[in-house]
Amino acid sequence: MNGILIIDKPAGMTSHDVVSRVRRIAGERSVGHLGTLDPMATGVLPLVLGKMTRLAQFYKNAEKAYEGTIRFGFSTDTYDAQGEPTSEVQAVKFSLNELRQAAGRFRGQIEQTPPPFSAKKINGIPAYKFARKKEPVELRAVKIEIKEFEIIDLVGDKARFQARVSSGTYLRSIAHELGAEMSVGAHLTALRRTQVGEFTGSQALTLQELESNLSDPDGFAKVLIHPQKLLPTMPGIFANDEQMAKIRHGNPVNLAEFSQEPLIKIFTGEGELVCVASRVAGTLFQPKIVLCE
Repeated sequence: MNGILIIDKPAGMTSHDVVSRVRRIAGERSVGHLGTLDPMATGVLPLVLGKMTRLAQFYKNAEKAYEGTIRFGFSTDTYDAQGEPTSEVQAVKFSLNELRQAAGRFRGQIEQTPPPFSAKKINGIPAYKFARKKEPVELRAVKIEIKEFEIIDLVGDKARFQARVSSGTYLRSIAHELGAEMSVGAHLTALRRTQVGEFTGSQALTLQELESNLSDPDGFAKVLIHPQKLLPTMPGIFANDEQMAKIRHGNPVNLAEFSQEPLIKIFTGEGELVCVASRVAGTLFQPKIVLCE
């Protein structure tokens, strides 16, 4: 089975748990995801199945959007509600406007240090394995971009926010650092991903909804994202029979109308995505990722 589907990940499951479940439901061994969600987090988890796993490389830098809640008053070792407190509880005395002013310092291109309890690797070993043993965790700061970070409201010690960030951003770290900025400590208590690249929550299915589609012989095909909706910023063309013959044998094709494009999508006349081709010289494009037999 080849395709992309969007799962609404429930809280308490790892992204790998969801992948394993979908492998069983779909009867497809080759399944991957386009960006991990923490077990506590919910929301948009795009999955690639079969030959569509080859498209994952084009989503490595996909922008992501979130909404969530930060609790102020104390910090935790995991930077979220599942961790152990690392500071004394303090009263929250700042105003919504003061918090919004502080949040503004986290917008733009910044350097961020990933949480100790993360899958970032140190000498090939995930950092969380060291953190669980109470061993020192030294992770390098990485450059990220926070395009949007808005505090919606502040009720008691909890603030709701929405964010739009570059790939690789940890909202847990933002919560932790914002708490330090406000001098009271903070941690993430809820997080929901609402978008990954072109994929949104309106396209997402729960695992239960996915399983219910199996009662319909064509049910699984109906929930897959249509190929023409993938990679919308990349131009596409419908191949004729002569071009298709070349593509199937891995041979380059001449596409004069795309002489300035580095990558293009090529579809069959029926609208199936058959390959992503890269320009090698002038108007000559070489199939880079072939999705057809």
